[in-house]
Amino acid sequence: MQEWMLSLINQFGYLGIFLLIFIENIFPPIPSEAVLLFGGALTVTAAVNIPGTILAATAGSLLGAIVLYALGRIFQAERLKKLFAGRFGRVTHLRPEHVDKAEQWFKRYEGKAVLICCCIPLVRSLISVPAGFAKMPMPRFLLLTALGSAVWNTVLVCIGAGLGTAWERAMPYFDRYTYIAL
Repeated sequence: MQEWMLSLINQFGYLGIFLLIFIENIFPPIPSEAVLLFGGALTVTAAVNIPGTILAATAGSLLGAIVLYALGRIFQAERLKKLFAGRFGRVTHLRPEHVDKAEQWFKRYEGKAVLICCCIPLVRSLISVPAGFAKMPMPRFLLLTALGSAVWNTVLVCIGAGLGTAWERAMPYFDRYTYIAL
């Protein structure tokens, strides 16, 4: 999958970064770390620059977060519990009690949760769903998501730019960070 991602970024530049980060938000197995580190490395060797890469990634993050927020608003906690009680829950390993825990945790930390979770792999995508079913005001949600995503994207793009063609060396460190975060 990584080869496909790299090819997409090489071929489409900013649009490729935008699309991959958008998809990553909705389908978390695509690692934003690889996309952003490689995007940063391209700023050294290709016709993309650091600010443009960060803006494309942040726009992709925002659009993906809006989709998941909308799903949270549409499905609400009770519908999600029913969904997770069935086959979908068995396939995804999500259970109804996960929805309860997410809802309680989100109500406690709301704004901080959105801001901080945007910098944690996997969770950065999922935080939009409880924000949606908790009916967090959309402007506040977008502001916090944009800020948190911009921080995450800036750090990774700058590391990728600093490492240049050796960007893949950073991946094991982000794999550990993901493991610790989970």
